[in-house]
Amino acid sequence: MHTSSDKPFLIVETGQPVASMRRHGGFPHWIRSAAGLARGETATLDVEGGGALPSHEGLAGVIVTGSGAMVTERRDWSERSAAWLGDAARAGVPVFGICYGHQLLAHALGGEVGDNPNGREMGTVAIDLLPDAASDPLFAGLPASFPAQATHLQSVLRAPEGATVLARSVHDACHAFRWGDTAWGVQFHPEFGTVHMRGYVQARADALAKEGRCAKRLASEVAAAPHARSVLRRFVRHARGALRQR
Repeated sequence: MHTSSDKPFLIVETGQPVASMRRHGGFPHWIRSAAGLARGETATLDVEGGGALPSHEGLAGVIVTGSGAMVTERRDWSERSAAWLGDAARAGVPVFGICYGHQLLAHALGGEVGDNPNGREMGTVAIDLLPDAASDPLFAGLPASFPAQATHLQSVLRAPEGATVLARSVHDACHAFRWGDTAWGVQFHPEFGTVHMRGYVQARADALAKEGRCAKRLASEVAAAPHARSVLRRFVRHARGALRQR
């Protein structure tokens, strides 16, 4: 009989942090740290670099990282990952998509992803929970509005059929959704601390300036986001509980 410790969480690596932040490690390291997972409790697969996806049957859960790529580019590795992710979600494997991963999961399940009509969302933003979040395993009991770190140009424009939208921001109508009982996507970055967020703002200073925004001011407004981080930790606990019942 398997126990929850026998099966790893697979971190599907869909890209690398901006160059200036790579001294802090890659997304899998940031995710492990934020989720409270030891290195031995995870396996990492660089799908952008050509890694072949394994059977999902031996996994405690799947966490999909962010990326500098765009889901709408339909890159071969991305489309292969989407097909695998859709199969995993339909099989009831616990799945948690972050930013690009959130969009990829929505695409995999028949939703629509595209450029956010409001443009870039960046910095510490207010996440507003929708009524269905009150009964959701990852969001129940959180404040009706809480801060989270975000950086994206594209969004889930239409959630997959049967999905429950759980959160929004002023900028983005689908900041989190659940599909079925074990698959979630979040547009925000629960693995980002303030150092990561400020680093991203600084890395995008030129683009922000062209958009009429001040990176220095945006960086000064970055604040801690413990409730956003707790969503990732809740996913890990929920997936372990689901594994014991499988």
